[in-house]
Amino acid sequence: MTSYKLTYFNFTGLGEPIRFLLSYLDIDFEDNRIEIVQWPSVKHTMPYGTLPLLEIDGKVLNQSSAICRYLAKKANLAGSDDWESLLIDIAVDNYKDFALCLKSYWFEPNEETKAAKHIILVNETIPFYMEKFEKIVGENNGYFVNGKLSWADLFFVAVLDHLIYRLNIDLLKDRPNLQALQEKVLAVPKIKSWIERRPVSFDIA
Repeated sequence: MTSYKLTYFNFTGLGEPIRFLLSYLDIDFEDNRIEIVQWPSVKHTMPYGTLPLLEIDGKVLNQSSAICRYLAKKANLAGSDDWESLLIDIAVDNYKDFALCLKSYWFEPNEETKAAKHIILVNETIPFYMEKFEKIVGENNGYFVNGKLSWADLFFVAVLDHLIYRLNIDLLKDRPNLQALQEKVLAVPKIKSWIERRPVSFDIA
């Protein structure tokens, strides 16, 4: 029997899409969580000094998007042809670009600079990206690509809680298409089961 071990921090973030996909596949996995205070002492033991890592039968894999894509193929959520797969990858990469903009704000050490970045974030960055996502989902029958569930949808919803926590902003307010997408993903039976049993962390209630 194949063994799976996911190592990530004790919050949702980039580990959560992998947890969603493993749960969707009904794969029993070890959910190895590292507390933030532990990280400096273990970072040097990681292949590239980053997380998440997924071990499959002891083989250590890094890069969250590549891991998600691998699992999504097993789950038939990676696209029915090359073009559809490309569109899914683009949707995920656009979302990750958005998240990088947010990280630039919340890891800014200078309070004055951070305040200035917050103004740009609220007035420009968030509306720019979120309105595009809202429009895309509206044009694709409630999903990011071709009117059906893909790993892009799971990725978006899985990371969302962490982004909202970090920003203290309701990113889905007045965005009904994205609200409906979140509801549909969270209602998938195996995802719902994971949500009900997953450990509580600081970024989720």
